Order: sequence, then structure tokens, then C-alpha cells
Amino acid sequence: MKLECSIEKIKNALMTVDRITGKNLTLPVLGSVLWVATGKSLKLRATNLNIGIEMEVPAKIEKEGIVAIRSDILSSLFSVLSGDSIVSFELINDNLSVKTKLNTIILKSISSEDFPTIPLIEGEELNISISKFIEGIKSVYYSASMSEIKPEIGSIYIYPEEDMLVFVATDSFRLAEKKVKIKQKLSFGGILIPFKNTTEIIKVFENMDGDIKITLQKNQISFTTQNIYLTSRIIDGLFPDYKQIIPKRGTTDVTLLKQDFSSSLKISNIFSDKFNQITFNIKPKEKVFEIEAKNTDVGENITLLGGALSGEDVILNFNYKYIIDCFTSISSDSLVLEFNGNNRPMIIKPVGDASFLYLVMPMNR
Repeated sequence: MKLECSIEKIKNALMTVDRITGKNLTLPVLGSVLWVATGKSLKLRATNLNIGIEMEVPAKIEKEGIVAIRSDILSSLFSVLSGDSIVSFELINDNLSVKTKLNTIILKSISSEDFPTIPLIEGEELNISISKFIEGIKSVYYSASMSEIKPEIGSIYIYPEEDMLVFVATDSFRLAEKKVKIKQKLSFGGILIPFKNTTEIIKVFENMDGDIKITLQKNQISFTTQNIYLTSRIIDGLFPDYKQIIPKRGTTDVTLLKQDFSSSLKISNIFSDKFNQITFNIKPKEKVFEIEAKNTDVGENITLLGGALSGEDVILNFNYKYIIDCFTSISSDSLVLEFNGNNRPMIIKPVGDASFLYLVMPMNR
């Protein structure tokens, strides 16, 4: 192997693939990056067996070859290596020689024979704007369960519905749903991408423009752009039939400004107890919406909120954190809170945006 390439391009590529490497003591090869020099490019591969990535870097290839190098060493080296625009690499006696104008470095290699294959996925394809797909994931992923006991709710559920791609996540205490418009008709029944993998997908693709090609197989999904190929495991399970818990219509509605609601929640949280509990006391006929919080060690607080109220009186307790999390998914200035009686979930919707819905279960008194 012998090649030259831009130091900045390889540095950026290594920063991306390093996130995907594994920390498996029984399979140390997972902590390495596989270099494949072929044709007119250098391909960098990494995997932790749940998710895999191949990133292509333009390079001048003088001699093709393959080598595996520890990812932590590469990251440390290229985080401080600078000054020259071009860096050259050569495989000498199974070790990688790295040369710039100021540095000559020899990196010990790892046997590449045990490096896992990153699968080539074939199946139903979807082409979608990268920004739309990442928006869909980011709008809901914080609602997924952190526990791996129930992998189906420790995942993001994605399924087609007419001309929409629907993203859903829940931890059984709250649920977020985001609909993104697509141009093609899809037939797959729905997929579950593990939460941990979606966080990596966001990091890899969130600052990119253009379209992404998504390919679906029974147990795998792949994402392809001009220079990145990423694969992820799909969970084999059934997502809960969540639509049956969403009330068809509310008995109490509150329309208010998002900023006012957010500020009131933050004040109330100072006085909330160890369970982050706050109380909503809504009396539409009296035009009263109170948020109350009590903490025996801190004190207590009641905040009055202005807004348009209608329907029946309700008193409900909620976990403050579960409500505040959804605000990053809402771009509109106003919100609608829908209630369906005491001890029933609250629905939060942006005014003028039917693509997002957030459900929060009340806490027991």
C-alpha cells in the first residue's frame, strides 16, 4: 500500500469513523479502522457489530493494499498533526509509515483478517433529503427508553403512511411522533432502529446537505451518500400499538405561547420534588391555568399562565422533564395542550403544524 491524500480530509474522515469503533476486549480488532486503498480512493471502515461505516477519502493511490490500525492511536495522532496539506502513507513490513514534511511516523498494524465484513444491503430503497430524515429522528429519539430490557421501546420506530414517513419513540411514560413528507410510495411495514445507533446516525449525517439513499433488508438498514456508507442492525420486535392510547379529541384545551410555558416550567422545576413532579390546575370557566410545585426542603411556587382555555376543569401531576424535552422539536411560537380528563395523558401540539405530536402520561398523586 502506498498513497497520498489531504491531511484535512483524512482527519475529518477519521473523526467520523472513530465514533463507530467498538470497545470489545474479546475482539480487539473492533477497536481498529480498516484502511482499503483501491482505485482512486482510500476507504476507511469501522464497526462495533451493531453499526458499521465505510467512508471514502479521495487519494492518489500508487499501490493498493489493506491494513488495520488502532483507532485511538489514529485519533490522537491526527488531532495534533497539522501544518502540511498533504500526507503520505506506505505499508512497510506490515506497519504503516506516515510522512509529512516535518514528521516520520511508524504505526503498528493489527491483523486485518479478523475484521468483520460490513454487509452490502439490498432491498427496498428510499431517497429522502438528509435534513428531513435527521429532523424526523431528532424530533422523537429523546423519548425512547434507555433500558435494553425491552428493545422494541429502546428503538426508533419508522414506518410509511400514505405520502409520509412517520418516526415514533416511547419509553411508556411519554411518546413523540413526527411525520415527514416523502415523494415516493413505500411498502415496508415498519422498522425499529436501536436508540444507540440513531444517536450515531445523527452525528454522522446531521450537518450534511443533499439526499440520502436508505436501503432496507429484514434485519439491516443502510444509509448511502456520496462518500459514506453506513449500516445498522434492525430490532426484531413489535412496536406497541400506540395510536390506541392517543385520545381522538380532548375535553379541555389550552392554547399558549411556548416561551411563556417553558419559562413557567423552569421556575416550577426549582421547587419540584425528587420526582420532578409539578401540578397543573386548569379551570377554563375561571380562565385559570396554574402550575404548582412543592419541595419540603426548598419551598413552593404557583405560577399563573395566560392563554386561551376551554372545556372541563382538570388537575394533573406531571414529570417536568418529560414535558420540557419536547420543546426542541417544536418550531412554532404557540402550543396547544389537550386534556381528556383527570388521570389521562396530555397531548402537546404545535399551533399550525400537524406533523408533530407529543403525549405525556400523568404521575400518580
